[in-house]
Amino acid sequence: MTDFHQEGVITTLHGLYTALDRQAYLEALESRLKEHSRHLKIGLLLPCLISELENRSVLDRILAEIGPVRYLASVVVALGGAPQEARFQEARAYFRRLETPQREVRVVWVDGPRIQNIFRRLESRDISTGLPGKGQSVWIALGYLFAREACQVIALHDCDIATYDRVLLGRLIEPTVNPNNDFAFCKGFYARISLAERAMKGRVSRLFLTPLVDTLRDVMADQGHPGLVRFFNFYRAFNYPLAGECSFQARLGRGLNIAYDWGLEVSTLSEVFHRLHPRNIAQIDLAPNYDHKHQPLSPDDQAAGLHRMAADISRFFLDAVRSAGVPLNDAFVDMIRRTYYRNGMRFIKRYSDDAEANGLCYDRFQEEMTLRHFRDFFWSAWEQNKDRTEGTLIPAWNRVLFSVPDIYSCLVEAVEADNS
Repeated sequence: MTDFHQEGVITTLHGLYTALDRQAYLEALESRLKEHSRHLKIGLLLPCLISELENRSVLDRILAEIGPVRYLASVVVALGGAPQEARFQEARAYFRRLETPQREVRVVWVDGPRIQNIFRRLESRDISTGLPGKGQSVWIALGYLFAREACQVIALHDCDIATYDRVLLGRLIEPTVNPNNDFAFCKGFYARISLAERAMKGRVSRLFLTPLVDTLRDVMADQGHPGLVRFFNFYRAFNYPLAGECSFQARLGRGLNIAYDWGLEVSTLSEVFHRLHPRNIAQIDLAPNYDHKHQPLSPDDQAAGLHRMAADISRFFLDAVRSAGVPLNDAFVDMIRRTYYRNGMRFIKRYSDDAEANGLCYDRFQEEMTLRHFRDFFWSAWEQNKDRTEGTLIPAWNRVLFSVPDIYSCLVEAVEADNS
């Protein structure tokens, strides 16, 4: 059972329910959600690659858990990586099992000709829709949800969660749909432990993001940039900033710019930081442990695995610093890189002690080698993008509507035609 300590600028909702009877807790939670759903419609957005349909043991479990839920009004699957119509129809037939008289299910065929025509039309109006990937799929599926006005609260999670259950889903949604609180955005967090290896996972979060944000906060404090100190303190308030699970009110979502690269999660937190008061933001412990597919480090491939993830995150934070009026050059970024590495070594000692106290395996040498790779990824990301002027954000739907007023009707027509 986790503690009840509150630290940082946002509210942390702990997993204290683990001290209770789990089934009784689930029944009470879903009863509350069913009551809340009478007043606020709830939608679930599932970004899914067609390749994830090959891992049916995981997806079957997810759909089996969602199936009995009675508080969802809509499930929208953002299907990526499926240019062939046969694969789209396969996915459509697979997810249709979630449909009930009270719950509609739609699959947004991101690679289909109708959606691709919409992308081309937007690009012709100088509205960047980014590159194919999770961020682009999430963005277009959100547009469909907003166009339908089918829900006021939206939850989002991935389709590769091996430890998925209904408690996770209910807890993810409850903070933003509960009328008794003020939360417009809620981020999930959890432990990442491999039971097979008896070891900590979440390398990008533990060894890259956390020590990097710590470093950037301290450097900006020394340089006299209080606004950036608040910005990076905000990130440090989250237990797992890279978690793919969140819920939010649709009104907020319409104003969020969405990153199309692997900086999606950190950029979303930046959008939330600039749009909400901290009292309207929460994080919630979703599960005692969480397992999904593990990405390779890919040190020799900048376009794959954790290499690409760390590079995209690096670019986002460097852009955030420059956008705040701080000039960057090689010497300054090299100082950040070296300070990050020294800070990361201190974190490795803490992780090692934590693992030992919990009877986990911990390969400290391998962790240090991974830290070195992350240090190098950060520098190469800077060298490749120091003269870049454009970011990776797709404009918020509220902004798109100003340029293309009929875009919502076109989007609804395209998705309904694909699903008819």
